[in-house]
Amino acid sequence: MKKIYLILTYSGTALSNIIKCYTRDEFSHVSIALDKQLNQMYSFGRLNPYNPLYGGFVHEKINKGTFKRFANTKSEIFSLEVTDKQYNKLKEEIFYIKKSRRNYKFNILGLLGVGFKIKLKFDNYFYCAEFVKYVLDKANIENDLPELVRPENFKDIKNLKKEYYGNLNEYKAYKTMTI
Repeated sequence: MKKIYLILTYSGTALSNIIKCYTRDEFSHVSIALDKQLNQMYSFGRLNPYNPLYGGFVHEKINKGTFKRFANTKSEIFSLEVTDKQYNKLKEEIFYIKKSRRNYKFNILGLLGVGFKIKLKFDNYFYCAEFVKYVLDKANIENDLPELVRPENFKDIKNLKKEYYGNLNEYKAYKTMTI
């Protein structure tokens, strides 16, 4: 058995405030990580920390890019045990998208559609929650997530274990105290 990590965040950016306004959820973004240190953390989001509309596949870092720019990003981090086979398939799917990331685009229309409860899905286009759901599904990780998925829906996955709640940039310090 291995663990994967689901990271829910709210950065306080203009886009995250718009999302939060129409979803009324605590968090507006979700990422998936293959390790406890979150060194292998992935999602679909900003490619440039200063441009919310220029998005795509991102290898996120706590202390770089958008999360560095918005240092007070609030987070809730969950772990989920998966089989070795599921973990390897998940990693394979993520790395395939990473390798061919130029073929994938940010689904801004799909993100806006969530606010109107309208599913707008296009081939090779993802917003953060669509991407995380997609790779979980491809790895046959049971999740019961709705088709019109939001970051908060990930809290409903069975057997999640809450690992951390607080500012994302403080997670590394928290981790070293609890290992």
